[in-house]
Amino acid sequence: MEAGKRTINDIFNGAKILEIPFFQRSYVWGEEQWERFLDDMYDICANNNVYFLGSVILKQILTTDKGVGDRRIVIDGQQRLTTLNIFFKIISLLSDKQREFNRTFRLLDDNIALKHNHNDISSFEKIMNLDKLEEINKKDAISLCYNYFYKNIDIEKISFNTLIQKILFIGIEIVENEDEQQIFDTINSLGVKLTTAELLKNYFFNKDNFSMYDSYWKNIYETDDEIKEYWDTEITAGRIKRTLIDIFLFSYLQIKIQTKTLNLKTEEKINLSKVEHLFQSFKYFISNFLNNDKESVLKELKEYAIIFKNNINPKIISDHLNQESSIDRINALIFGLENSTLIPYTLYVLKHNSNEQERKELFGCIETFIMRRIICRTNNKSYNNLFTDRLIFREIIKKQDFIKHIDTQDDKVNFMPNNDELLEGFNNSVLSNKAASGVLYLIESKIRTTLYNSTKLLGISKYSLEHLMPKKWENNWGKLEEKEEIDKRNRKLLTLGNLAIITQNLNSKIRDLNWEVKKNGTNNNGLKNYTRDLETINKYLDLTTWDESEIEKRALDLYNYALDIWKI
Repeated sequence: MEAGKRTINDIFNGAKILEIPFFQRSYVWGEEQWERFLDDMYDICANNNVYFLGSVILKQILTTDKGVGDRRIVIDGQQRLTTLNIFFKIISLLSDKQREFNRTFRLLDDNIALKHNHNDISSFEKIMNLDKLEEINKKDAISLCYNYFYKNIDIEKISFNTLIQKILFIGIEIVENEDEQQIFDTINSLGVKLTTAELLKNYFFNKDNFSMYDSYWKNIYETDDEIKEYWDTEITAGRIKRTLIDIFLFSYLQIKIQTKTLNLKTEEKINLSKVEHLFQSFKYFISNFLNNDKESVLKELKEYAIIFKNNINPKIISDHLNQESSIDRINALIFGLENSTLIPYTLYVLKHNSNEQERKELFGCIETFIMRRIICRTNNKSYNNLFTDRLIFREIIKKQDFIKHIDTQDDKVNFMPNNDELLEGFNNSVLSNKAASGVLYLIESKIRTTLYNSTKLLGISKYSLEHLMPKKWENNWGKLEEKEEIDKRNRKLLTLGNLAIITQNLNSKIRDLNWEVKKNGTNNNGLKNYTRDLETINKYLDLTTWDESEIEKRALDLYNYALDIWKI
């Protein structure tokens, strides 16, 4: 890898093709960026300042084309280089500098040096080949960029030669065998981070197999804006945000590396499970274990993608949760309680078990397993090993096999908590707000009946958590003399028996007031108004007192609900 300061003439040298990957994203800059760019150009010319336009990462690809030294793939810098070409084309026509423009931005054989991808090539080349300025009646971003500069450039404030000399880049050039994804992700550039999906698209397809792109990619992930929006949805997975399409691709690879006939070693599986190197992992896996058969991977990816799109639903956190639908409830666990490690195994089951009843039973058992462990505050650090390694490798797709596997594990890490442990959890576990809300919400979703409730249950994200007895109880909930009593109260008010999901945060002025005011509020803004038809709390709001004894009674009620919902 070589890095350093680069001028425009270093990047465009007449013998170097700069090629934007054929399936790279389209040009996306808009008026805000163009306006800032134009102001910066005026400033350079007015003050003769050196101006850094950001980074450009180019990957060397040798070529035998006559008159061309080599090809460089534009890994980062597409937006800036495209804008630069359009801007200089316009000022060359305005200032009679076309010879200078061609000497800089064309090859020795007079072809355009910057080769655009299939999305923008038509509009870009039309602009680059103009002999005179004219408005272009097209609405793509490339044409809009041209029209903006055409209408707004004040040529009296612009010097072609000054800009050529004063615009600089941080240039990074990498050779063919270097990992462009790792380098790109390491650099905090002005561009938008490339996703694994975009890198893979260029790995699988080129202009010579465009029909494959239509069949295996465009018609699956880019059919229309709604489909694109789905796959581009960002969710938090672990400590980072990732798009659904990247999560899907990761899930597919985790399923594939568990294939018994491929005989991957444990170290190989670990290396191929690193999210930050997913693109490199795909290339390595396809090359070393699938005999470089890209088309078979694309066919299978298509099958899995259809299943994923039809079942994996991050919007469930905003929607009514179906009492019976097992996949909806699994989605609530994944996206509402941030259990993204369930996705590969869920996808595997959906692909390999077509029996809807068996899937429902298995997903219900997984809900029981996860929720009991949340309530008991067990460690979930080994979930990745369980759900993306053991269960898939052992081809477990039925409830009875799942239970047998859990029951026969020697490590006792991923155990199913028994009823005594569950009761202890309801009485004493102190959970995070998200976990506590999830427990109460999933219980509520099972015990409420539309026959007796006038309002529909909202999505899990629509509720907030409220302590019935507030943490700051000392001023309005009576005095306790004994330290033991004080400690017990402070401990109990953090447990599930004292927590409720409500549709709106209580006003801070009444949150810490006494039980009667907190229930009714000062202007119909108390608990009763914000918990209407919620069976996990409603009946307790008729009590005249709320103390440790009532907290324990409600914890027992919640436990009994849980026994029925999450049976062993």
